[in-house]
Amino acid sequence: MTIDHSPLFWLEAHGSHHEIGLALGRWGARACQRHLIHSPAWAQVMAHRHDPAVPALRAMLHRHFPWIEQELAGLAEGLGLPPEDVFLWNCRGDLWALAPDGCTTVLAPQRLSHNEDGDPGFAGACGLARIRPIDAPAFVSFLYPGSLPGHTFAVNGAGLAITVNNIRAREARAAGLPRMALTRALLAVQSPPQAIALLQAHPRMGAFHLGIGQPGGAGTFSVEFSQAAVSVQPIRQARRLHANHALHEAQRDLPQIVTESSSRRQARGAAMLDRQADALDILRDTEDGAEPILRLSPADTDQENTLATADIDLSGEQVRWAVYSPGGRQPDYRFDGLRQPPAPPTWRG
Repeated sequence: MTIDHSPLFWLEAHGSHHEIGLALGRWGARACQRHLIHSPAWAQVMAHRHDPAVPALRAMLHRHFPWIEQELAGLAEGLGLPPEDVFLWNCRGDLWALAPDGCTTVLAPQRLSHNEDGDPGFAGACGLARIRPIDAPAFVSFLYPGSLPGHTFAVNGAGLAITVNNIRAREARAAGLPRMALTRALLAVQSPPQAIALLQAHPRMGAFHLGIGQPGGAGTFSVEFSQAAVSVQPIRQARRLHANHALHEAQRDLPQIVTESSSRRQARGAAMLDRQADALDILRDTEDGAEPILRLSPADTDQENTLATADIDLSGEQVRWAVYSPGGRQPDYRFDGLRQPPAPPTWRG
């Protein structure tokens, strides 16, 4: 594993799934010991240790994705934390509707643009990782210390691009797979249809919204999954914006929490889309001073801040994409596929 000291750390991890988890744990250990395990969010999730849903979540993971179980075991070892606690933390959105995960995505037919919003205590401690499993496609993903890759934004070696938004679904009635395990599993597939089929084929506990796309496709996809349904809406003409609550008709009966921030970001972003604003301008917007799309306030009402912005161009033969610091005008990282070009490209998504 190698690390540099740009605003977003850069990591390389490869090998078996246990070895990958171990590398990610060693990278994130300091931030987790400094912040995460002392945070109210950690305490809230750890209060679910004896929740009857937890053994069922663990059994589901072991049955369907034992290789993700191996990544979690390596992650816990690298973090120096009990495996049971690390497993719980990676089930946080399945057990607790108000887990501190946010995000805003602008979806266009050949472009996915995304603000990654999360725990502001991790500002300066997050990173991008190029991960090369021995038995699956390589990928580059945004990373939070202590968490599996794949529940943020990522691009894999098949050109599959995924963005992820929190949906604050209330307590589920039956056991399913942890939502972060499902999104980790998506990074091992080759195409949007395979990703959608994987979600449909497995029981689900929590809820997420995904933007999914690939070069050469007819469009991108807005996907909402919950315990009740997997809803898929192709994006082939008009752009759409998605904050942190379910919008699809198929999810109309989903018990969920819609925060003031999510509601107002959704409304403001939709209004900017109507005025044909550029996706990055939307994601940098602070016009709503109380509940802006670009979230930098220490008094954010959901206790979330924007930690990075990704702009993913799917219009060519391969994915070209850039990652910005919050509000930044110049990318911190630029990619052709999974490779960082040796010289700055001239495109802007």
